[in-house]
Amino acid sequence: MITANKSYLNVAVRAVVSGVCMLLAFSAAAQSERLPVKHHHVAADTIAGRPDSVEIVLGDVDLRGIIAAPDSALVQKSPYDRWEEREVAFNPDPTRAVWMAALFPGLGQLYNRRYWKLPIVVGAYMGLAYATTWNNGMLTDYTKAYRDIMDSDPGTNSYMNFFPPNTQESDLDRTWLTNVLQSRKNYFRRNRDLCIIAMVGVYLVAMVDAYVDASLSHFDITPELSMDVSPALFQEARGMKPSIGLVWALNF
Repeated sequence: MITANKSYLNVAVRAVVSGVCMLLAFSAAAQSERLPVKHHHVAADTIAGRPDSVEIVLGDVDLRGIIAAPDSALVQKSPYDRWEEREVAFNPDPTRAVWMAALFPGLGQLYNRRYWKLPIVVGAYMGLAYATTWNNGMLTDYTKAYRDIMDSDPGTNSYMNFFPPNTQESDLDRTWLTNVLQSRKNYFRRNRDLCIIAMVGVYLVAMVDAYVDASLSHFDITPELSMDVSPALFQEARGMKPSIGLVWALNF
């Protein structure tokens, strides 16, 4: 009976000792977690004007909880909560670019923000317009002169305006003069028509350029786009000998 009591006593003592050790361990761990941490404060962080309550902001969620602020409470908003203006990428509409280019040459390039193309389009259009006007004026003069030399009225001699004032009409070869006036008339008519066709071409090219430029404004032109070319052997179906060729691969 005494032996059994001693064994029970030993077990109880061991349990008490184990419990005390566990309590000491937990106490040490808790004490280490409560050790003070050094914070870096700025001059603006002061507790002189602390509010009676603080506002808790978590991202986009505003929790207006009223919490008593201790003397050492320093509440700062996260730098990620600051509002910053976002830059929106310009995305031109190809259809609108075509209509604006059709309204006036160069307007589609302005809409696509390709300002360096505007002097090219406007300069080509104005140059062709001047050439068309000049050739048309020369055509008018030579057409009138050719008409006058072909009629039988001696009072209509506008072709003499192409010669110096002291030139006599009787000294001129009318056959030669008729051929020259007809040739010049056809020459300037051809140049005028080519200038008009070129003006129409510039007008259409400006519209196509505006459409393509707007469509490819966000086309991927990164260095990842590449093409590999390598030699290869191909087996012909009709013969036994292989053929030599090239194999190319487009990486994008």
